[in-house]
Amino acid sequence: MKRLSYQLRFNTPAFLGNAEQSGQWRTPPFKALLRQWWRVASGITDADKLREEEGRLFGAANDEGGGSQQSRLRLRLHSWSEGQLRGAWGNDPQVLHPEVGPHGRNVGTHLYLGYGPLTYRQGTALKPNAAIQAGECNFLHLAWPGKEKTLVELVQLLHWFGTVGGRSRNGWGSMELEPIPSDQDGGQPPSIAPLSANHTLLCRVSRPLSECLQRDWPHALGLGADGRPLIWQSATSFVTWREAMQALAKAKIGFRTVFPLGASGPFMDRHLLAYPVTNHPVRAWGNQTRLANQLRFKVAKNDHGKLVARIFHLPCALPRELAEVLGRSAPTLQKQLEIWQTVHNWLDNTVLSGFQRI
Repeated sequence: MKRLSYQLRFNTPAFLGNAEQSGQWRTPPFKALLRQWWRVASGITDADKLREEEGRLFGAANDEGGGSQQSRLRLRLHSWSEGQLRGAWGNDPQVLHPEVGPHGRNVGTHLYLGYGPLTYRQGTALKPNAAIQAGECNFLHLAWPGKEKTLVELVQLLHWFGTVGGRSRNGWGSMELEPIPSDQDGGQPPSIAPLSANHTLLCRVSRPLSECLQRDWPHALGLGADGRPLIWQSATSFVTWREAMQALAKAKIGFRTVFPLGASGPFMDRHLLAYPVTNHPVRAWGNQTRLANQLRFKVAKNDHGKLVARIFHLPCALPRELAEVLGRSAPTLQKQLEIWQTVHNWLDNTVLSGFQRI
């Protein structure tokens, strides 16, 4: 087995809950993250084959008469210490949300992106359990049964796009990795490259948006009609993670409110972005249906050590079971394409969004 070791650092607070729902360094969230990005890196587009290969590498339970398999991937954290971020949250930068209240109202950007682990108690506050602070470090050790190149590419994707824990799609738990000599051989591990649009790995795991929408599960990063990756980075850099998260919240409010909302009941364009939508349920879906946002957020460091906010799109079609219950009102693939292109066009407008395509 090939063994590689990395220093892991959080650029934003991470909400990693243990059995008592207290923040703690734990391996399961990182294994789940490796699994998620392996699906993208594998290039396998047949769902049955993907499931088979994934079970062989990451392990599988004995479901529906199939044999259980033990994970061949090994990962270890140097420390399982508890998070030290407790109680008071501190400054939560405000941004105007045009749909809150009759005439719009300022909302806390961290609360907006982190509702759940964060709550409101005369201001934004962390729920009683601890979280892991931005800047905290640990050591992640990986043992991989396959080719070294596969593991190195997987780690590269995690460094570019990886986030873990509660509300991680909104940028919480943004992580970075730095190679360190392995405990076993002490050799110099492969380096990690900065994100660039023409990187060979990024090109290999990207597909045109129209192709991505042929499947209803995220399997590749999207490419726009111009052939460029659907990845945006903040036009400015930041000293603190609080500022970077504010930029992401502004962008999220901006591209969501491009689509007006009418009366509750029918499916509307905004429902494709994520569901539920506050005070505007789809009658056919009810209040329990969940549709995760395909546009994911990350806070990363640039070449100068400053923080940048990153938005990237892992596109897929509306899941079949959700489309079926909508009947004739279900959006066609062409309609879904048009909705996402509207979002992309808004993000491409740096004056409005504060972001620019890489």
